[in-house]
Amino acid sequence: MRILYAATEIDPFLQTTKVAELLRRLPAGMQEMGCEIRIFVPRFGIINERKNRLHEVVRLSGINIAVGDDEKPLVIKVASIPTAKLQVYFIDNEDYFHRKSALVDKNDKFYSDNDERAIFFCKGVLETVKKLGWSPNIVHCSDWMTGLIPLYLKTTYKKDPVFKDAKSVFSIYNNEFTDKFEGNILEKAKMLDIDDQMLNSLKSADFSGFVRMGMEYADTVVRSDEDFSENMNGLFQEYSQNKRLSQVATDENLHSSYLALYNELAN
Repeated sequence: MRILYAATEIDPFLQTTKVAELLRRLPAGMQEMGCEIRIFVPRFGIINERKNRLHEVVRLSGINIAVGDDEKPLVIKVASIPTAKLQVYFIDNEDYFHRKSALVDKNDKFYSDNDERAIFFCKGVLETVKKLGWSPNIVHCSDWMTGLIPLYLKTTYKKDPVFKDAKSVFSIYNNEFTDKFEGNILEKAKMLDIDDQMLNSLKSADFSGFVRMGMEYADTVVRSDEDFSENMNGLFQEYSQNKRLSQVATDENLHSSYLALYNELAN
């Protein structure tokens, strides 16, 4: 089985939330169980390239990614996780990811273009995998920043030979923020075969908009074992009435539980 992981962060390169810890454990366990793994995260400027031995993959770089009317060059870097024999692909762009922090500036102010950074990341992941010519059975998206990938798989990339058999999992974490995004987020997020109606959930231009998109288009949704806000619990309740929320173990059965979920989706 071929599993593509897309997430906001991964230990040991960056660890600010529970996402990083799971992304370190889960792919390694799946690889030990015989799965083929690819991992993608944003190359936030807080990640030390020299210390972590990141290097650019020139043959994968150079694609231009459209975010609204703008086109930004995509740079792909890779590094290996020590002790795990796992390679991590970093989505990079000078305008979006060369700041010395992740989502907020030194005054703790939310970056106004975080929506564009998320859109660039989602599109960049899929374009890079396409260029690799590597067909995943499962695309496991973790955290709000990956929320548009399930939509793109069901629309723009639906007929692409690389993604035609891919099923998506969307994992939600309690990384909620109250900031709103600026500008026309629907225009920024658009791709081929996507109309405004498909992006309705994104109109709120906030954290829950990205989460709703992931929940709406993923083949299954997993919520982390954290306490969520009343707003998020309402979303889960609303979603569970018409789609499936998958339960997975968080203890020593984590790997076998996820493998069973992946197999159920892929078959």
